[in-house]
Amino acid sequence: MTSRAGKVTCDLSVSLDGYAAGPHQSEERPFGDDGGDGWGGRLHGWMFDHRDENRAEVERATEAGAYIMGRNMFGPVRGAWDREWAGWWGENPPFHAPVFVLTHHPHEPVPMDGGTTFHFVTDGVGSALDRAREAAGGGTVSVQGGATTVNQYLAAGLVDELRLHVVPFTLGAGTRLFDGVPPLDLEQVASRAATSVTHLTYRVGSSRR
Repeated sequence: MTSRAGKVTCDLSVSLDGYAAGPHQSEERPFGDDGGDGWGGRLHGWMFDHRDENRAEVERATEAGAYIMGRNMFGPVRGAWDREWAGWWGENPPFHAPVFVLTHHPHEPVPMDGGTTFHFVTDGVGSALDRAREAAGGGTVSVQGGATTVNQYLAAGLVDELRLHVVPFTLGAGTRLFDGVPPLDLEQVASRAATSVTHLTYRVGSSRR
C-alpha cells in the first residue's frame, strides 16, 4: 500500500505527437527510429545543446531524492540477467541518488560512482514507489521513464506532477505517452517556450473512470 507523503513527479521529453521513443529500439539504437541516430539526440537535445537556456528545467529534473525507471530504460538486456549491465550512463550516472528499476527478474543492487545505486524491484509499481519514498526520506520521487513505465504510474493514479518537454517534430509511431491510461484531469500550472522545446507542467488529478 503506497503512502502519499512526498511529491511524485515525472519529466519526459516527447515529440509533438506524444512519442518518447521511436519504433525498432535496440542496443545500437536505444531510442529506435527517433528521427536521428537512435540515441535520442533530437528528443533530448534541449538538455545539452541549449543547457543554459533550459538550466532551470534540467536542475528540476535532477533534484529528486530517489528515482524509478523501467527495465527498458535501464538497458537492453531482456529476460533473465545473462550478462553484466550497469546502465547507459557510464560509471557516474546523473542521478546521484537511489534508482529503483522495475523488472520481473531479481538482481543484486548495483552501486555506482557519485551516489547512484540501482535497486531492482520485482513486485510492481506500488512496491517500487514505497521503496523510493523511503529512500527519498520524504523528498521528491521522480518517475523517469520510459513512457510505458510513466503510463503505469499515471494509470494507477500515483503521479502528482507531470512535466512534459515537447520537441517540435513528429515520429508517427513508437512508445507513446498516455497509451492505456484512462482519462485524466490535468491542471496546467506552468508553460515556457524555449528555442527547441516547450516546457509544460501539469498537476495530475484523479482519473475519470
